[in-house]
Amino acid sequence: MEIIENKLLRVSINPKGAELSGLFYKKEELEYLWSGDPAFWGKQSPVLFPIVGTLKGNSYLYKSKSYQLPRHGFARDRVFEVEKRGGDSKTFLLKSDMDTRKVYPFDFEFRITYGLDENKLTVTYDIKNSGDDDLYFSVGGHPAFKLPLIEGTSYEDYYLEFEKPETAGRWPISTDGLIEITPLPLLNESTKLPLNKQLFAKDAIVLKHLNSSFVKLKSNKTERELTFHFPGFPYLGIWAAKGADFICIEPWCGIADPVDTNQQLVRKEGIVLLKPAEEFKRSWAAVLG
Repeated sequence: MEIIENKLLRVSINPKGAELSGLFYKKEELEYLWSGDPAFWGKQSPVLFPIVGTLKGNSYLYKSKSYQLPRHGFARDRVFEVEKRGGDSKTFLLKSDMDTRKVYPFDFEFRITYGLDENKLTVTYDIKNSGDDDLYFSVGGHPAFKLPLIEGTSYEDYYLEFEKPETAGRWPISTDGLIEITPLPLLNESTKLPLNKQLFAKDAIVLKHLNSSFVKLKSNKTERELTFHFPGFPYLGIWAAKGADFICIEPWCGIADPVDTNQQLVRKEGIVLLKPAEEFKRSWAAVLG
């Protein structure tokens, strides 16, 4: 396990998947990250690359050839190299190799940097096209935060408060993990989404193209809160496993296939194109309070 820390935070990262595995607020002696209890969901903050969500039939087409990729891609199951170490930051690196090219025929360098500034953790995804052809990819985060945050409060005591009023539908997920054609009503000029476990009875809440660039996880029964910044991410997922005491706030550059997909990677909704030698960067941040 790799550790970074400052006077306020101690953060643990597992080189397997470069996965955030601990987010401890020293000031309050409080762990904010989900424990990863395998009885509910054994992960804590998997990284989603080179796809986000599910492909129809777990496959896609590129240059008339079919390839197989599991839900959320392969990065979360690969061991990253620790490229740079600092007291309050670390950079992890995954490069394309013979194994990745069998399922994903592109050359890439994927760096993830974890950095601390006072009570803020910033996570930066940096993808470079290291090949001679165009690179098509999606990338996203999947951090799970403990809920309730403190003893004496319940899951239903908490809510998400968006930066700006939102009118946004929830895009349903089909039984095979694909995005349905028509959204269902969810937010109507609202800044607040009250939380309860039934919200996720039919999988994640998927939101597209919000006005807000951050959302707060709050309760009227405690001053403890978390502010989650996701500028530049066009999609946001909100999810919890059935009966589990956590909430995932998921910033995505990419999304699962729609039910009517033609499976062509280059036409996939949310796919990102990088020309040779180009780089792509996005960051999300969690501010603890």
